[in-house]
Parts: sequence; structure tokens; C-alpha cells
Amino acid sequence: MADVASLLAATVARERGPILGALLRLSGSVDAAEEALQEAVLGALESWRDAVPANPGAWLVTAAKNKARDARRHDAIVRAKAPLLAEEIEGREDTDTVADDYLRLVFTCCDPALAVDNQIALTLKVVCGFTTEEIARAFVCSEATVSQRILRAKQTLEGTKVRYATPERRELEPRVTAVLGVVHAMFNEGHIGRTGPLMRLDLQAEALRLARLVCDLLPGEPEAFGLLALVAFNAARARSRVRADGSVVLLAAQDRSQWDRELLREGLMARARARSLGGRGPYVLSAELAGAHATAPTWESTDWRAIVALYDALVAVVPSPIVKMNRAIAVAMERGPAAGLAALKEVAADLADHHLFYATRADLLERAGKDPRRDLEKALSLSTNDAERALLRERLAARGR
Repeated sequence: MADVASLLAATVARERGPILGALLRLSGSVDAAEEALQEAVLGALESWRDAVPANPGAWLVTAAKNKARDARRHDAIVRAKAPLLAEEIEGREDTDTVADDYLRLVFTCCDPALAVDNQIALTLKVVCGFTTEEIARAFVCSEATVSQRILRAKQTLEGTKVRYATPERRELEPRVTAVLGVVHAMFNEGHIGRTGPLMRLDLQAEALRLARLVCDLLPGEPEAFGLLALVAFNAARARSRVRADGSVVLLAAQDRSQWDRELLREGLMARARARSLGGRGPYVLSAELAGAHATAPTWESTDWRAIVALYDALVAVVPSPIVKMNRAIAVAMERGPAAGLAALKEVAADLADHHLFYATRADLLERAGKDPRRDLEKALSLSTNDAERALLRERLAARGR
């Protein structure tokens, strides 16, 4: 049974996007699509115990479609929407603007009838399979807030009788901000996972792939190239961020010779393209920051004055608590820990439940010659990532010694 469950989990992870895309077009409802997929998964747990199908993905697709058809036949509300969903999906290829199945589904779910944050939250939940907790981490808000956003998004789409079809090219631009937000959230979760090892390389790779596809699709969009540069610069450091035992290596101690030169070059080219398009949006500015670190030959040669100036520009565009916290770190590097601690006070209330705030303040307190143990303990109590928790315990043990 354990082998069947593992195979099923892998199949769902691989096929989730294409299956939901087909189910959304068939049923016209996010809830109905998710329910049909869940019922198909439960059916697979029973059926596959006797014999695993030769093509598990195809079995799951067929079962999910059958579940959706059954629900559609017996649900009066869905039947009322049937004329809006007359387009059949079987027996022919889609002639869509967006060729990639997964990216097509992301664009489809990012409907401009919703607020941008609600588009992102719904897409992360439905398409990417993120938990409510993971989405809350991405938005730095409570799980209750995320649940409300997703509920409102579903109600809005149901109330407006949105027809789930791939947007035409003229309809792509209003969806770009949310699509980029989804890709960015995917990469961030891959950069530092909620639980387990420090990184999820599968999410990093998928975010990088999608960022490249968006750039190919919209070659005149500077923010798309800014996001690609940001993802490439950070992904280039993946091999140097952990030791063989999985423990964390902070940026200051990373072996820069291990950084992926091809990804660095890709980041530089994407950043150059964003600059040529006149980009000064949040992803372009974030790419400039990541590039400043990526091109510094050593930690000691990092241009902190330039980085603080970039953070000043980014805060003006995106005054989020996380951006301000990162700016405080840069201020401390340029002007000393006391200046960093003063800048950090501004976000103390907003990040009262965020472990990185306490880990950051502990670092600055220690550099200022003060006792960081209380903040280290608080950070440890809030952190859920195994590698980060091990690093915090190591720092606490060092203080004890």
C-alpha cells in the first residue's frame, strides 16, 4: 500500500496541472474540478491495490474526467452553466496562445476579474497545490486571511460565470502581474521550503522554466525579464547553500567558485534585457539587488552602499515588511549594527510572528555586542524548516559555550 501511495502522489504532482486544466474547461468550476480530482485519487487508492495501471497518469485523467461528468449531470447549478461550456476538449488538440500546458493553466486561473492577490492565492492553491500555510508564508499574512481570499476568489468566479478558456494574446497583459507573482512565490518556496531540507530544487527548476517561457511569450515585458534574472541569480547559488550533511551555508561563507556560471550568465542577459526595456518595477529592482551580490567577487567586496540605494528604490515601489527588513540588513552592513537595529524597529510589529525577523535581529544584536539568545529562541520557536532550525540551534549552542 505504501508503494501505491507513493506512486499516486508522484503521479498527482506530475499530472495535476494538465488534469485541472481539462477539468476546469469541462466543469467551469474550481470547486468541481478539485473535487473531481480528489475523488479520482481516492478511487486510485482502491483500484491500484489490485493492479497498478500501465499508464497511471492516463488512468487518473480518465477517472477525473468521468467524476467531473457525473457531477455535471447531477448538479443543477453546473447544468445551468452548460451552454457556456459547450466547447468539448476531447479528441482534438488545443490551438492556444500559450503552448505550455502548465503555464496555460496559470494564465487561465489568473483572471483579472479578481484582485491580484486573490488571483495569486487561488492559482497557488489550485494549480500549484500549495497548502494554505505555504500561501500565507508567501504573503506574510495569516492562514485565515488566505482562506478568505481563496473563498472570495472562488465565489467571484462562480458568480460571474467565468468561462475557463485559455486567454487570447490581447488578454495576457492584464494577467501578467499575477502570473509573475505565482512564479515568484513558487521560487521562494523552493528557495527555503516550509519544512524538510533547506531547498526544494524541483520548485526552483519549475519556476525557472516558467519564467523563461513567460519571457518568450512576452518579449517586451521588462518585469518578466527582471523575474527571470532574479530567479537565475538565486538558483545559481543553490549548490553552495548547503553542505553535504544538509546544513546551511550563509552567503558570507559560500564558495563562489561553486556558483553556476551558466545561470549567472543567463541572469546577466535577462537583467540587460530588462534594463534595455526601461524596467524599474519590483522584479527588475530585485534582480538588480541579486545581481549586485552575484557579481561581487567576494563577500568583503560587496557594494553595500549601492545595495542600500537599490533597497530605497524598491521600498518606494513595494513597501513590504520583508523588503524593509532586508534593507535593514544592508544598512547594518554599510553603517553598522546600531543603524541596522534602528531600521529594523520599523517592521517589528508587522513581522512579530516571522522567524526571520528574530533571526535577523539576533545577528545584529550579536554584532553590536549584545545578548541575542532571546531572539534566537524566538526564531527557533517560529521556524519550521529543518535546516534553518539546525542553524538556529547551532547558534544558540555557540552562545552557551
